Amino acid sequence: MAITALDGVIAATKRRVVYQKTASRTSVANIPFSVFDLAGNPGAGTLAVGNTANGIVPTDALAGYPLLATQAATLYLNRIQARSSVACWLDVYDTLFSAGAYAFNANTTLTAQPSYAGRVPATDYNGLELWLEAVTAFTGSQSIRVQYLDQGGAAGDTGTIATAVAPTIGRMFLMPLAAGDSGIQQVNVVTSTVSTAGTFNVHVLRWLWGCRINAANQGVVDSLLKTGLPQIYDASALRVIVTPDSTATGLPSLRAGSADG
Repeated sequence: MAITALDGVIAATKRRVVYQKTASRTSVANIPFSVFDLAGNPGAGTLAVGNTANGIVPTDALAGYPLLATQAATLYLNRIQARSSVACWLDVYDTLFSAGAYAFNANTTLTAQPSYAGRVPATDYNGLELWLEAVTAFTGSQSIRVQYLDQGGAAGDTGTIATAVAPTIGRMFLMPLAAGDSGIQQVNVVTSTVSTAGTFNVHVLRWLWGCRINAANQGVVDSLLKTGLPQIYDASALRVIVTPDSTATGLPSLRAGSADG
């Protein structure tokens, strides 16, 4: 059952989820970067999603995502310890939908997209984010447009957004949704122009937790009062996005505690 009081947290079965990278990536200061394909625990995942026609709903069974225990009831992120070898922001997301890798000149209408409704608490799509992830380096600045269904199921369109850079491997870009839209139910059309080389993924991500690492090798410990006890699922595909102060993603390390309701 759902946890509704502190007694429920105290009585809940607790487990630990470990996320630790042992390799760093060249990055750009103050820009979000993926570390999904880097060595560590869990092991390196494959950046290219492998499906451009429909997309997939990733689960913890895929390489690169930490394996979660099957919960007895409702599962929550209870406590997180985090550190990094560089000053940075660390953000943890549940990867709800992924499609790619699309070519620099993609113009793809997706069909038969799988639903991720089962990984959205109360089926509330508000707050879900649309991200790009560079799979291979680009030549020339990328312009990108994504057409989608918004939080209420109405047609939405980002319009053509210029990234203003040639993305390098792992670089991530948070796409702004159309005015008035606060979430996303489905990705329908992906269009990319201007660049002359490069491939990328499109993700729908649900933000769970984030923190600031103020200096190299410092860490934080957040109890449920700071995590907010966000609900996750035994199939959740947890990923970390690093926004470093410098030109390396460093070695992020997290110890997350889960609680069964």
